Amino acid sequence: MPVAASAIYFLNLRGDVLINRLYRDDVGGNMVDAFRLHIMQTKELGTCPVRQIGGCSFFYMRISNVYIVIVVSSNANVACAFKFVVEAVNLFKSYFGGAFDEDAIRNNFVLIYELLDEIMDFGYPQNLSPEILKLYITQEGVRSPFSSKPTDKPVPNATLQVTGAVGWRREGLSYKKNEVFLDIVESVNLLMSSKGSVLRCDVTGKILMKCFLSGMPDLKLGLNDKIGLEKEAEIKSRPTKSGKTIELDDVTFHQCVNLTRFNSEKTVSFVPPDGEFELMKYRITEGVNLPFRVLPTIKELGRTRMEVNVKVKSVFGAKMFALGVVIKVPVPKQTAKTSVQVTSGRAKYNASMDCLMWKIRKFPGQTESTLSAEVELISTIAEKKSWTRPPIQMEFQVPMFTASGLRVRFLKVWEKSGYNTVEWVRYITKAGSYEIRC
Repeated sequence: MPVAASAIYFLNLRGDVLINRLYRDDVGGNMVDAFRLHIMQTKELGTCPVRQIGGCSFFYMRISNVYIVIVVSSNANVACAFKFVVEAVNLFKSYFGGAFDEDAIRNNFVLIYELLDEIMDFGYPQNLSPEILKLYITQEGVRSPFSSKPTDKPVPNATLQVTGAVGWRREGLSYKKNEVFLDIVESVNLLMSSKGSVLRCDVTGKILMKCFLSGMPDLKLGLNDKIGLEKEAEIKSRPTKSGKTIELDDVTFHQCVNLTRFNSEKTVSFVPPDGEFELMKYRITEGVNLPFRVLPTIKELGRTRMEVNVKVKSVFGAKMFALGVVIKVPVPKQTAKTSVQVTSGRAKYNASMDCLMWKIRKFPGQTESTLSAEVELISTIAEKKSWTRPPIQMEFQVPMFTASGLRVRFLKVWEKSGYNTVEWVRYITKAGSYEIRC
């Protein structure tokens, strides 16, 4: 892994060094002179935050009236370096009462040196969590008279947190009723041709959790993803069970997930934070179950009349229903009058959006609704361009339905006290960019 920093400097606006720390011996102590001469004095500070001078790279960022400069001579992770700077500044602010400027640095030299030794080791970032560091660096910073009073309290009984094992959860949590709420929320993005063929389709989803669990529980989540099921069958030496499996793309996890175990066993294991958090995000590009099919027919009868017919069919299960369905059927700007009839819901002409706004409060599954409209247009001599026909747009929410087919196979909770838990799982699919050409 490339290093993040060989040296770090804190400079004021004149270029004077306020404080610095060398983490590796591959850069000299006078490298800041090159930064002052080639960047600050040439007034190129605002052009690019990454500059190369000789054999060294300089990453710099201005916070208040202080420049933070990171110097490296080898291959470095630039994103990691800037992330380190942002997190370090937040850490300093938590010690200094919310202030970070030249005066705060001058008043807290000793504390800053102690923190710099803890948050980076030989060029590699370490734990930067203020809650954890304040457990064993208990010295308080000199606060500005204008800074706010500290509101964060030390976390009690956090032996695991000090070691960095579980930095997102404190010990000693206790609930009368231990519950876990899990929501799978998906957004369907679709572009369909006027003839019904799918031009572009994908699903972006996220798994949201809300945990009210006592102690330090260990959770294991099983999904019907293809790789996870195949790995489970391989470990148990048994054939995979029949059923729908899906392939997840672009998966990102919350920091609480054990990535080592996921890479080896393909299981999502984690010690959850307390309260609400986003466990993972994913994307699906194949095998998408479209919740709605839209079949539009628009006929232009001369220059002053149009006939619009739109049929919307729900493809999900008959026991399900969609809520808040809105279909926006475009019409030309020169529309003068409309006559609209629908089999369900209500529809009217919206002049500000140049569309027929069709709203259905509750749309049952395996049913269809139609819209028929006659549109009268104003005939203008100046308007000679043909109508471009923008796509029909849809908005909806379908509870207990996933367009990807993702399902929770199990959610197991282990805790040393052995208490019982109640798990709640909910699915919901929403419209992202759901468009049908007409």
